[in-house]
Parts: sequence; structure tokens; C-alpha cells
Amino acid sequence: MRFRPSLAPLLLTTLFFPLITSAQDSVVYVESNRADHNSILAFRNSDGTLSPLGEFPTGGKGVLDLSLELGPFDSDQNVITNAEGTTLYAVNSGSDTIAVFHVSTNGRLSLVPGSPFSSGGTNPVSIGIARDTLAVVNKAMDPSRPQLNQPNYTSFALAPGGALEKGPLSTNVAPVGSSPSQADVSSGARLVFDAQFLGGHLQSFLVDHDGSLIPEDFKAVNTSAGPQPLGLWTHPARPILYAGLTSSSELAVYKFDSTGHLTLVRSVPNSGKAICWIRSNATGTRLYTSNTGDRSISVYDSTSPLQPVEIQHLTLKGVGNPLQIMVDPRGDFLYVVTQRASASTPLGQGNTLHVLRINKVTGKVGGDSFVELAVPPGTRPQGVAAVELRNGGDRE
Repeated sequence: MRFRPSLAPLLLTTLFFPLITSAQDSVVYVESNRADHNSILAFRNSDGTLSPLGEFPTGGKGVLDLSLELGPFDSDQNVITNAEGTTLYAVNSGSDTIAVFHVSTNGRLSLVPGSPFSSGGTNPVSIGIARDTLAVVNKAMDPSRPQLNQPNYTSFALAPGGALEKGPLSTNVAPVGSSPSQADVSSGARLVFDAQFLGGHLQSFLVDHDGSLIPEDFKAVNTSAGPQPLGLWTHPARPILYAGLTSSSELAVYKFDSTGHLTLVRSVPNSGKAICWIRSNATGTRLYTSNTGDRSISVYDSTSPLQPVEIQHLTLKGVGNPLQIMVDPRGDFLYVVTQRASASTPLGQGNTLHVLRINKVTGKVGGDSFVELAVPPGTRPQGVAAVELRNGGDRE
């Protein structure tokens, strides 16, 4: 079969990068983490172009730190939404509360009655939803409050409108100084996993029928190369957990059973420096990692989920260090939040939100563009979530 000459350029373009169609708009949310008044910064994404939608106070405080030490800002899922994209949750790390917002059809936010709610501990950094339960990681590593030292994991019942019911369902302490970092919920919503970055362990919990978190496994990680693990992601359909081995620059692959017991399958190399946070596409055939040490993103072919292979290493524009990442709900874009996490970056620079376009055929990313996040020097924005605009998302 021969191509008609008039169609050849178009077909060749499609083979290497599919034709870009106008995607439905979405809204991206990042937590400012301002120490005096925390807020959510919202941006509308129109086919890869970000425009400010507004800033929405959380009713709490963030955390300021100029030391750039390991630990205090090593966390994920600081901002999340429910599966329907109608409720948004955000940590107030400096005032020990969780903010809960209603998400309107145009992406704007309004606090639900009673918000913010107690986090059940100190210095909350990560939240995860397991059906009608909210799991919270309280890190207890706020640099402005050196007296804090006891991290914990708490769980709360969620009311129909998204509010946290009064009082935690369960509280489990973590080792002092272990730096717990993430409430990663399995696809079946029956398990919660955490990476204790400075403690060198993975912690598993079973979510009981009443929403209590029951400790199930405490898996040591090889820390001979330095602090790790950091950054977790469970496969969307299979009992597989991926973990970033930060100091080893490797991606670890674990299998887990119904109780959360973890078995290491293998570790595969990452060509970036200081692999941290991890996400996948909806089918789990591609993995994306942020590599904080060299300002890069890695893409893995995970079609064989127990044997991921790195297929791309992309250095981001700008000077910020990439931390939290998220795949857009439609799978068209990868969002990346960067911070000033290195002394080599001038004070007041590096706080940005990047949008990368995902190639629908290869899963690779490109077209890097970013917006500066308007926060005071020394502030480190954190967390990223996104929702599709409903009912056309009428502009205001």
C-alpha cells in the first residue's frame, strides 16, 4: 500500500507525535505553604497553557524553612481530591489541621463547614482516601517548632459532604525521627503504605472495616547509600508497589499480599539523581518519577509491571528542584511542582508549576512550560492535584 503524497506529511507526523486535539480544560491546584496564611493556588489548563484561576485560603498555616535540610519537606499527597473531583483536601502543616474544600463546576474552591479540621497529630504532610476514610501522616518535623518529635498516622471517618468526623478512628505512632512521608492507598482501598524516609522503612497498614489503620508490615530498606525510601505508588490494578530509592537512584518493585506484606522483586536503575515521587498512567503501563537532584523527570515502560524499563530522562527548564508530580485526569499532561530545595538556587527562585504534554503513543513527555508560583522567599510550595472541569466549566 502506498500513501497518497498529499497525506504523507500528516501521517508521518502522527506516527511520531499524534495529532493534538483540543482537550477538555482542567484545573490544577498547588498548595502555597505560606507560613503566615496557607492557601491553594489554582490554575486553569487550556490545552497546555496555564492561567491563574485564583488563590483560596485554607484557614491554616504552612511551614517556612531556609535550612534546606532533609526531612521537613520530603512528602507527597499534600493536596488530593476525591475520585469524583468534587472535594479537595489539603494539609496545614504549620497549624496541625486539614482543610477541606468543595470544588465548584468552574474549579473554584469554597471551604466546607467546620474546615479546617484537626489532623490528630502535629505537622500533617500527607493524606489519602480509602473509601470513606481519610488517612493522615503527621510528620512532626516542623523546623519552626523544634519541640515536635512524635510522628503518627491517624484515620478519620469522612462525612457525606467531605468533612472529617470529630475525633480520629485510630492513631499509630511512628519512630521518632523516621520522617514518615506518604499515605499511599492501594487501588482496592484496603491498604495504606508509607515510606519512612529517614527511618529506612516501608510501613503497611490494613484499613479495618471501621476505618482504623492496623499496622501489618514494617519492611527495612537498604540504607547503605544514604537516606531512603521516598516516593510510593501502587499499580492501579495489580498488587504491586513502586518505591523510590533516593540515595541509590533506583526504582524498587515490590509485590504485596492482602495483608500488606511486602516482597521485594527487584530494583531497576534510574538515570536521574535522587529519584523521589512516582505516578503512573491510568492503566499502569507508564511510570513517571521526579528526580530532585538533577531537576529531571524519568519515564518508564511498565507494560511488564514487575520489570519497568526507563525509556526517557528529561531535564526540566528553569532552576527549581522537582518534587510532587501528577498525571492529568485525562492522561494528556504531567504536572510537576518544583521548589528551591538546593542552596545553588538563588533565594526566591525555583518555585514553579510545570506542565508537560504526554505522547499518547509512547508515553514520553515534552513541551515543557511553567508558571512562577507567587510566594514569599523561603516558602516552598508543595502538592499538586487536578480535576476536569464539569459541565464545560463556565468561566468567570
